[in-house]
Amino acid sequence: MPSRRDFLQLAATALYAADQRTVEPLAVRQSHFRPRARSVVFLFMDGGVSQVDSFDPKPRLQKDSGNPLPLARPKLVRAESTTLLGSPYQFKRYGQCGADVSEMFPHVGQCADDLCIIRSMVADHSEHTAANYFMHSGSGLQGRPSMGAWVTYGLGSPSRNLPGYIVLDTGMIPPGGLDIFGSGFLPASYQGSLFRNRPVPVADILPKDPPQRQRAKLDLLRDLDRRALDHYGPVTEMEAAVANYELAFRMQGAVPELTDISSETETTRKLYGLDDPATEEFGRSCLLARRLVERGVRFVELLSPKREGFDRWDQHASLRDGHLTNAKATDKPIAGLLRDLKSRGLLDETLVLWSGEFGRSPTAQGSGDKVGRDHHPYAFTCWMAGGGVKGGLTYGSTDDFGFYVAEKRVHVHDLHATILHLLGFDHKRLTYPFSGREVRLTDVHGEIVQSILA
Repeated sequence: MPSRRDFLQLAATALYAADQRTVEPLAVRQSHFRPRARSVVFLFMDGGVSQVDSFDPKPRLQKDSGNPLPLARPKLVRAESTTLLGSPYQFKRYGQCGADVSEMFPHVGQCADDLCIIRSMVADHSEHTAANYFMHSGSGLQGRPSMGAWVTYGLGSPSRNLPGYIVLDTGMIPPGGLDIFGSGFLPASYQGSLFRNRPVPVADILPKDPPQRQRAKLDLLRDLDRRALDHYGPVTEMEAAVANYELAFRMQGAVPELTDISSETETTRKLYGLDDPATEEFGRSCLLARRLVERGVRFVELLSPKREGFDRWDQHASLRDGHLTNAKATDKPIAGLLRDLKSRGLLDETLVLWSGEFGRSPTAQGSGDKVGRDHHPYAFTCWMAGGGVKGGLTYGSTDDFGFYVAEKRVHVHDLHATILHLLGFDHKRLTYPFSGREVRLTDVHGEIVQSILA
């Protein structure tokens, strides 16, 4: 007669086998309701793009440039200067919607009727590392699951030969390091996999053994682990490790095929700016993002390209040259991605998000030709396209100087809740047990921004 311990072990093993997230971590799963989007492409503009120089023009700021800011500032504001700084860029109306877009983004501006521009974003942190964690995980602390990890945890991935969450690095990891893309307390299968922009994008991806020998090793490893599971019961880490070994084996064939863009037409290459040294690097990442979406990858994140002489979008000085250099590197490739997705019928089911971790102050830092702007989480701009959002919409507003949100405030938690909703999830129900409670991406916050849904 089996003992009580044997019975509990058998029961636990049965429950373990029934949990598809454990047995097959990336198996495709149903969302809570019918999704509008099936994949996400996150264009992360690390460093913080200035809202008043990009998508939120302020005539009053231009008029009063050089005068003191006539508003009370938060106690924790970083910028010491109270001198208003007008934008060095001109704005132009684009599309049938008449969206105001800076001269920095002439190509993205031509896609204005596909954009949902949110001018009323707010975040909780004004320092890069905490703000990067917060934009990705809803927490300013290290060790929480990234948005991409939550998406792949909830949906799995139809791509059997590639990870569900891929980060395309173009030269500089943002402050906070690789934990920004981590799985936190979720199983490791859901963390972001870094693909570098180089001939061999993934370390050790090229096989050292013939396929038959690798297959034999994996089969032996799986057999030994299965025996251990039969004896000891569920061991999540062991099963996840086996799944990761299997995925790595399949990636050896999938990654070289993915990164070989020789089959792309000359027209497509020019669309992404691969014929121009200024746009080639980020253009290739945008093209790979489209190819990843085509292959079923759930969440693709692109990092800002490294530009010589400038620290990402973080222009505390030399704002005009720094922002213009970064914009030139990204504008045409991003527009190419939007047009290419749309022409292939993929934009409707792919949510494209463009955002930094915060904005920049309407007041000056420094003076003369070296003038810049400081960090500013109190009001900034992001935009989305495709995936069930309204195109040609400008949502929310800031005050006359772009310092505070004036109406229709959208917190980062609200952005996360809305993204999960578009993917078919009730953000309050997509949870994971940790530290004695059911934890979610939006913590105990977040409201869906219903007005931007198509």
